[in-house]
Amino acid sequence: MRATTIHAPGDIRFEDVPDPRIEEPTDAIVKVVAGCICGSDLWPYRGENDVTAGATIGHECVGVVEEVGSEVSTTKVGDFVIVPFCHCDNTCAHCRAGVQSACVDLGFTQSGQGEYARVTQADGSLVATDGMPDEQLIPSLLALTDVMATGWHAAVAAGVRPGHTVVVVGDGAVGLSGVLAASQMGAERVIAMSRHQPRQEIARAFGATDVVAERGEEGEARIADLTDGIGADAVLECVGTDGAMKTAFTVARPGSTVGFVGVPHGVELPVRRMFQKNVGLAGGMAPVRRYLPDLLERVLSGTIDPGKVFDLTLPMAQAAEGYRAMDERRAIKVLLQP
Repeated sequence: MRATTIHAPGDIRFEDVPDPRIEEPTDAIVKVVAGCICGSDLWPYRGENDVTAGATIGHECVGVVEEVGSEVSTTKVGDFVIVPFCHCDNTCAHCRAGVQSACVDLGFTQSGQGEYARVTQADGSLVATDGMPDEQLIPSLLALTDVMATGWHAAVAAGVRPGHTVVVVGDGAVGLSGVLAASQMGAERVIAMSRHQPRQEIARAFGATDVVAERGEEGEARIADLTDGIGADAVLECVGTDGAMKTAFTVARPGSTVGFVGVPHGVELPVRRMFQKNVGLAGGMAPVRRYLPDLLERVLSGTIDPGKVFDLTLPMAQAAEGYRAMDERRAIKVLLQP
């Protein structure tokens, strides 16, 4: 098959690679209908993560089941499915506790930016739609494989409740999804930290009541003004850098929780502030399968439209341009079509 591969920082190619195959009886092979580039894919692209030359890249996709293993019983060939980026059996003790991202049989999508993807726990992971969805729904269904569920997880972890004031740190696809999640959970005020107008517009469409364009101490002071010096009832940290985490804890009111879902890079926690102000930290890698049924219902009913985060669509053969566009912040999130 043809798939996107990474060879070194900045070196993305679309080339022939071996077809994924059934390796375990719980596997399924999905023919990709749409994939996309994630903000976390930019870490190796920028040289922040180690790169295995020639490895496939991309962990988000939706598609049609092409083949299933001998122990797969509920997933059927021909099903159109949403593929959580983290695969789970959905039956182990951790899954039953709602932490499917720590499943004892955990697996990951490895070639979501290719023609086919292997799912290691088909029955536990895949969620099928009722037939082939309308084309206009594809972006929103694709968002459920990672970014929407991840933004939702940040809001859940932070304990967002009706009437809350919520600050969202980060205006990438996950941060914007966090804005949408907080709004859906009944937050009275949602403050999005964003300095890019196209992202600000989506944030407002997703329910942001205020936008703070400033960063660092200036942005923190602006939020203090907006909250009469009290701070936020819940904070969603959707970046993963030390600066973003410091801002999150600075704007959090005493007794609140920071929900973090940005993959940490160089983060040092302000433990003394956490202790003195009783500010908690919760979150981590999103258990996508936990949230999928609810989020799918919201998409199908038209309650949410998370696909708005995709502002550039390219053929997979042009994946390298998609990476450049996201790296240069010319695009929020790029949808790739085989």
